[in-house]
Amino acid sequence: MKALIFAAGLGTRLRPLTDNRPKALVEVAGRPMLEHVIRHLISYGFTDIVVNIHHFGQQIVDFLRDNGNFGVNIQVSDERGELLDTGGGILKARPLLDDGEPFLVHNADIMTDLNLADFYNYHLHHSADASVLVAERTTSRYFVFDSSRRLQGWENVTTGETRPEGFVPSACQLQLAFGGVHVISPTVFDALAGYTDAHKFSITPFYVDMCRRLKIMGYIPDTAYRWFDIGSPEKLAQAEAAITGSRQ
Repeated sequence: MKALIFAAGLGTRLRPLTDNRPKALVEVAGRPMLEHVIRHLISYGFTDIVVNIHHFGQQIVDFLRDNGNFGVNIQVSDERGELLDTGGGILKARPLLDDGEPFLVHNADIMTDLNLADFYNYHLHHSADASVLVAERTTSRYFVFDSSRRLQGWENVTTGETRPEGFVPSACQLQLAFGGVHVISPTVFDALAGYTDAHKFSITPFYVDMCRRLKIMGYIPDTAYRWFDIGSPEKLAQAEAAITGSRQ
């Protein structure tokens, strides 16, 4: 199975740790977060992996080479010329991912012990164009789903902004926060290509704007799992404490 790891980000919220290295190589409990994600993917049978690069990209290339690509097939989608954001990054990696089968997408700064096989099978079972990991978590911006967990829209509860055009949130719908892991079917590629003339764009507004045309499902695991967003030094410290504590 194939997977794409987003490792191109600038990591501005993690400065000064990212002043001289890519965010994906910042260590969490003794290992770069990229290594944590790669090993987790491999443990669930994802052995064809694409890693996108931009900020200090050569360091990631060298890291993968020095570790023998962790014994699997790892290719690089090079965005050193222009950082393309998540939607543009997926589209650029299309030649490396589009083999007719769904692929998993994972942010490098998300660490989790989520059962990825269950998530992938959920996507297949629902014949979805895309499935997104979601949870009941406090944030300002939510995906909004119907009772079957099919995406209906998006809401910023701070500003009142909603998408797509004409969407009105309902009290009976589910407001859930996105967890930075998704499964995408190749049917999405053509929709991505026709979505905007811009090379650089985010996947989140794409999902929301296309949810009436594409079947986008929200995934909530049946079993408990750990999830960390390593987006700041404070969150990094929390993740390290939880991970090292579980090893003792």
